[in-house]
Parts: sequence; structure tokens; C-alpha cells
Amino acid sequence: MLAIVIALVLAAGIVHPGESIRIATDTQYTPKEAPFIMDVIVNMMPRNPLKAMAEAEMLQLIAFALLLGVALAQIGPKAAPVLKFVDALNDAVMRVIEIILYLAPPGVFALIAKVMIEQGFDVVMPLLAYVLTLVGALCIQAGVVYPAMLVLLGRVSPLRFYKNHFPAMTVAFSTSSSNATLPVNMEVTEKRNGVSKSMASFVLPLGATINMDGTAIMQGVATVFISQVYGIHLTLGDLATVVLTATLASIGTAGMPGVGLVTLSMVLVSVNLPVEGIALVIGVDRILDMLRTVVNITGDAVTAVVVAKSENEWDRAIFEQQNPEER
Repeated sequence: MLAIVIALVLAAGIVHPGESIRIATDTQYTPKEAPFIMDVIVNMMPRNPLKAMAEAEMLQLIAFALLLGVALAQIGPKAAPVLKFVDALNDAVMRVIEIILYLAPPGVFALIAKVMIEQGFDVVMPLLAYVLTLVGALCIQAGVVYPAMLVLLGRVSPLRFYKNHFPAMTVAFSTSSSNATLPVNMEVTEKRNGVSKSMASFVLPLGATINMDGTAIMQGVATVFISQVYGIHLTLGDLATVVLTATLASIGTAGMPGVGLVTLSMVLVSVNLPVEGIALVIGVDRILDMLRTVVNITGDAVTAVVVAKSENEWDRAIFEQQNPEER
């Protein structure tokens, strides 16, 4: 939530990256009145889960999935067939998304070409403002929030942590996938940052699933950017709704490349913004996906160090060793 607040303060309060551009669209979009934030919370519980799936009510789906997950965990071995089916279905859906992402570049090129023909080079500068706003928010999270956590909560050196953590950061940047980086992140967290194996094995896989600070920042900045491009004002209530839904969306985001754009749609819907606005940012999202993955996995490792130190599961000698590769 702190990551989203940082993103919204930069985008909505300081930079305003989308105010200098107006994209001509084929259809006229008339915004509806944004729902009251308490109504959003009440409507999170689905009356009909199948209807929620058919209508893509993402908040209701996440709430139902959490409830179903708790129930399956409580009934124990009887849940094994359901878990296997859901796991296989998840793999199949992830593969479908991968195929879509492979096919996306030609479509994105066509969209960007159409915009460039109609709007000219002037359209590039607002996108640059969006990119720089997002990068700035990511840098604040990684360069201010995480070091503050390490110093105030963990009482360890942020410089030493980042030096030790650098190999995992390079893998995250190259793969754009928290899941693909997880084995390296676990190894680095254990052998270079001194976290015990049991602690790293619990915190990091959990973080790779529910702790997506970089993804949350992207969703906050992108939502404000799209609203400004369409000339739609977001009230404080709307921004609070963005904080809530972006937090839930980042929790429900799979740790694979590009999926943050998929869950961005639920954030836009929550404040009645056109989902078509995602096309405005998808063209520059690949490099930004690499950067936010670095922030995602770094936040997991910071949490592991802080929790391990509080539970006496942290080895200072490993953390401070000069040549960790020799270990």
C-alpha cells in the first residue's frame, strides 16, 4: 500500500504525466460515477461465483479464491484432487497468457503506428513522462523504503545487502519473472544475506506470490496516466479505491512477465476508467516490467532479512563475508 501511495503522489500530485496528451479514440467514453469505497468492499463477496467468473469481476474472484483456498487447506488430503485440477488449470491459463504475450508485439506496433500517424512525434513525450514517473516511483521504493526497513527494522547495512543481493537482481531484470528468479533469490538470500534455509523457504515463495510492490506501483501510475489522458478527474475517494484494488490486484498477480497488465484492468474498472487505455502503456511496458520485477524480488529478500533477524534465523557472519562466492 505504501508503494501505491508513492506512485499516486508522484503521478497525481507532482508530475501529471498524462495531462499534456489527448489520444483520439474511435468511440466516445462517458465516465460513470465512481462507486463509494465501502460499496467496493461490500461487493467483493460474490453472490454467484460462476457469474463473477463470466463477468470478470476480479475482486469477487480473488475473495472467492481466498475463501476456497482456506476451505481446501482445512479439509486436508480430501482436497488433493481439486488442488491437482486447479494447479493444472493454472498452468494451462498461464500458457495461454504466454501465447498472447508472444502475439502482442505486432498488435502493439500497429496501435503505436496508428497513434504516431494521427498524433505525430508529440505523443512520445507524454509516454516518456509516464516512463520516468514510474521509474522514479520504483527508485524511491528500492532506494528509500527498503533501506529504511533494513536500517530501522533489521539493523543491517543496506549497502551490504544490495551488494549481496545484486546477482538475484540481474536475473530478475533479464527474466522479468518473479517465479523464474525464485531459485536464485533463495540461494542468494541464504548464502549471501545470511537468512536460514527454513526462513527463506517460507518467506520468499510467499512473497513471490503476494508481495508485488513494483507491480502495484505500475498499476497506480498507469491508472492516473490513463485517467489524465482521457481527461477524467480522480477524486480522493477514487484514489483510495485505487490503493485498495491495486493492493489486491498485486496480491493476485502471477509471477510471470507481463501479467501486471492483465490485472491492471480490474484497477481501471474499479474507478470506471476505460480498459482500452491499457493500449496506451503496453508499448513501453516490457522494459518497465524488467525494472518492477527487480523491485518485486528485492522487497521479498528485504522482508526475509528483517523477519529472519527478528526470529534469530539470521547469520551476520555470512551477511558480512567479503567473498560470498567462495562459500
